[in-house]
Amino acid sequence: MHRVEHDLLGDKEVPADAYWGVHTARARENFPITGTAISAYPHLIEALASVKEAAAHANADLGLLEPDVADAIRRACREIREGALHDQFVVDVIQGGAGTSTNMNANEVIANRALELLGLEKGDYARVHPNEHVNLGQSTNDAYPTAVNVATIIAVRELAEAMIVLEQAFAAKAVEFHDLLKMGRTQLQDAVPMTLGQEFGTYAVMLGEDRLRLTEAVTLLHEINLGATAIGTGLNAAPGYAEAAVAHLREITGLPVVSAADLIEATQDCGAFVHLSGVLKRIAVKLSKSCNDLRLLSSGPRAGLNEINLPPVQAGSSIMPGKINPVIPEVVNQVAFEVIGNDVAVTMAAEAGQLQLNAFEPLILHSLSESITHLRSACLVLAERCVSGITANAGVMRGYVENSIGLVTALNPSIGYAAATEIAKEALETGRGVAELVVEKGLLPAEELAKLLKPETLARLS
Repeated sequence: MHRVEHDLLGDKEVPADAYWGVHTARARENFPITGTAISAYPHLIEALASVKEAAAHANADLGLLEPDVADAIRRACREIREGALHDQFVVDVIQGGAGTSTNMNANEVIANRALELLGLEKGDYARVHPNEHVNLGQSTNDAYPTAVNVATIIAVRELAEAMIVLEQAFAAKAVEFHDLLKMGRTQLQDAVPMTLGQEFGTYAVMLGEDRLRLTEAVTLLHEINLGATAIGTGLNAAPGYAEAAVAHLREITGLPVVSAADLIEATQDCGAFVHLSGVLKRIAVKLSKSCNDLRLLSSGPRAGLNEINLPPVQAGSSIMPGKINPVIPEVVNQVAFEVIGNDVAVTMAAEAGQLQLNAFEPLILHSLSESITHLRSACLVLAERCVSGITANAGVMRGYVENSIGLVTALNPSIGYAAATEIAKEALETGRGVAELVVEKGLLPAEELAKLLKPETLARLS
């Protein structure tokens, strides 16, 4: 069964039970790009509904919508915000037209649900029209970017919460491994002693620092251009509409959004997205570095560093019995690579804007959403499936310290640089231990040497 709808290109059949209409139908034909519909981005759908609900409130306040129509639109929007009809948001996330297809998909779904609430048939747009009523006072160019901002703010909040979980997991291991002595390494060469707790503590600190940068970056997205309409001049929006719509959006979302000081600038500028993407890349880079370390420290177990054990979560090979791979750090590495690539996409999409509008925000939305949601999942998986189950091989680490040439650096203040150099050279040539040679040559009494080689002394523990 079908119904016939009309647009500027003519008549077109639409499935009778569909809440979307002719504009959405054409977009489905025009943009078979990713195979991923915008319904895969629930934050965006809920944000779009919030924007449309705020607009309906504002237009009702100004007497531009009949009370029953405004109420039906608001009710439809609330249902969508609560999870209903998400399957009706069917246009591809990557689309031409600066997000117009997404905006029209939302307008049509809301209009048809509002018609149902009024006891009318889908497609009977004389009473509630997608453009005339649901989109009243709006343009894609302010409704869509505002929804992207709101959706991104909410998604970032969830990422920050996941980062806290991972940060706490690393911090707990830092406490557990507080006094386990090991060799620190620079350029993959022995450096000076430290503790495994200090090593894990740095991972927690890095996450905390990045979380603060993320909070700072997302603050910029609270400035929105709702009410700007096509290019920022507010053409076709009634006096007082922008202020009312922003106020209602604040109330609906609970977010402290504010109208941009210059709506023309805000309609064309994607700088806040570029900044946020850069912070996401920073998080990805440092998270990947931490995973590289976990893979190195757990390498072996017989022919690698073998200082820590990652929890075994699956068999590692179809041909090598008994092999266990660091699959959790590996998957996080791959998420990081994806985020770095997405940052390039966001950069190019922002740069490609021309004159009064950036037509490429659909790609910005897609890239940022992937980066944020995948980083969130990566943090939780790393915390729960890897970090929380890591154990230490204290004997292996202590053996590296006692046999390392790097140990001589800790004795340098007591025996002098020249003597330390000779000890290091002889230890390297003979394979003997630094401590053994120092005592043998009478450079330090055994009792004093033992004090100097205590974990709290070597690692400068307080």
